[in-house]
Amino acid sequence: MKRSQDRILTTHVGSLPRPDSLLELSSYGKGPPRDPDEYARRVRIAVAEVVKQQAQVGLDIINDGEFGKESWANYILKRITGFEIRPSELRPLEWLGRDRERFGEFIAQEMPHVLTGSPTEACVEPIKYKDTRAIDQAIDNLKAALRSVSVAEGFMTAVAPASTAYDGVNEFYPSERDYVFAIADALRTEYLQIYKAGLVLQVDDAVLANMYDALTQKSPQRYREWAELRVEALNRALQGIPEDRVRYHVCFGSWHVPHISDAPLEDIVDLIVKVRAGAYSIEAANPRHEHEWRVWEKVKLPSGRILIPGVVTHHIVTVEHPRVVADRIVRFAHIVGRENVIAGTDCGFAQVDSIKRVHPKIMWAKFEALVEGARIASRELWGKGRARPTPHEPARPARRARTSRKAAAARTARTARTARKAQRAAKAVRTRTRKARKARK
Repeated sequence: MKRSQDRILTTHVGSLPRPDSLLELSSYGKGPPRDPDEYARRVRIAVAEVVKQQAQVGLDIINDGEFGKESWANYILKRITGFEIRPSELRPLEWLGRDRERFGEFIAQEMPHVLTGSPTEACVEPIKYKDTRAIDQAIDNLKAALRSVSVAEGFMTAVAPASTAYDGVNEFYPSERDYVFAIADALRTEYLQIYKAGLVLQVDDAVLANMYDALTQKSPQRYREWAELRVEALNRALQGIPEDRVRYHVCFGSWHVPHISDAPLEDIVDLIVKVRAGAYSIEAANPRHEHEWRVWEKVKLPSGRILIPGVVTHHIVTVEHPRVVADRIVRFAHIVGRENVIAGTDCGFAQVDSIKRVHPKIMWAKFEALVEGARIASRELWGKGRARPTPHEPARPARRARTSRKAAAARTARTARTARKAQRAAKAVRTRTRKARKARK
């Protein structure tokens, strides 16, 4: 995994808004495409375009925008066996926590389906990975697109055991442990495909944090048992994959709600750093979690690991000023070391293909602020007159800067020559005056 050796590298969490060319054929709500071949062709074109856009804006570590799947987590139910969906059996969305009750009127207005519940995902038979065609195609699309751009690295996302079938119930395995480990063993197939392709594997695990409020209301110990089992299962799935080829992303939910019931980072950070990953991607830019940079003053980042704090967020439409972004980066760099920081985003911008957390133009403006903020932070952290330009940065400002320095030097020289002439003229005047006085005497 690339590190910030001589400047702060930039990345994002993964999901980006899908273009209309894809949504008109298929989406989470519409179902599978009527013409799979045409859809596959359009996906490949769209991936090539979004990779090019990421490179042009100056991001260093990029992906396919998750264009090859309909959602960040539930896509996996189409790639594994074992589950049946029961639309008539609705389960309460426990992972939203007590925000459902405290802000019920708001939830009813903005997210009415949350109050009715989601279809049950019931495990009724052995869980196995079906085949690798879907993930292989996604990998091929991304690698083909990466060949046409100059960036530091490519990554691809995959769901974690804790976030698989998060509206699910086990009706097949004799124990919760057997059930969770079966999920992990199936996911391992996808993890290995991504790793073997030479891409960085990012494991997404929002539900690890999302279940905190609901389970701690029953018993804090119950949450710890639930989470520790799933972290153990994830590490089992990651066996044999070098840590420096894995990023682990934990967030508190991308939905636009008050987030009062979010887990405090200090209560789950020990679980996060137990995951055998080379980098940890966390929320750190939104109003609910920005203060949690302080956690890393108390908790030591494990040796050799990288922190990817969010320094721009999907939660608000306001585009962060690059100076604000730089300040956030510098703050983390002073705590964990500049080489151990990669600047990122809080979460994705389109966790489901039909969702846009902000307008795409706003998202790209946020990415520009991210890149510019990283450039400013790099200049300060490495003490250079000018940070190394990012790929999208035009050369002209640099030439102007050099020209300005030359012009300043020329002005200084002219001023010095003028001063010397003035001194010689004054001396000549004094000499003539002395001679005139002697002549009068």
